[in-house]
Amino acid sequence: MKKLLFTALLALPLTLFVPAAAQAQKKTTAKATVQRDQLLEGKKVYSKFCASCHQLDGGGVPNLNPPLSKTIYVLGDKNRLIKIILNGSNESLEIDGETYSNPMPQLDILKDQEIADVLTYVRNSFGNKAGAITASEVKAQRTKKK
Repeated sequence: MKKLLFTALLALPLTLFVPAAAQAQKKTTAKATVQRDQLLEGKKVYSKFCASCHQLDGGGVPNLNPPLSKTIYVLGDKNRLIKIILNGSNESLEIDGETYSNPMPQLDILKDQEIADVLTYVRNSFGNKAGAITASEVKAQRTKKK
């Protein structure tokens, strides 16, 4: 009888934690799906609006359009990157000793989610690995612009 009771008590915590583990797995899977979906959508936006200047491989064009691979502009401050998309840029940029001087047009015609998607795509492509950008972060910068 004691052995049966002991076995039942050992099994009890497992039944309590299995649902929690299953819930955690579902949340992780859902988060991964959102990220994957955001990257897929971002790639579409990139192909349509960015690739002609920055190239499909993110390599840029020497002395004109900067590369998007492993630069502080891509991997650094999210807000600075968002502002570049919203406001464009007329500044020359120096990256790894090379100057890029082609003006970038503002792309504020894109929706907040589109900007978040494309920037998340860029920050996680071309050898980059950085955090996602959300539509609410883009919206906050767009509001400051006005």
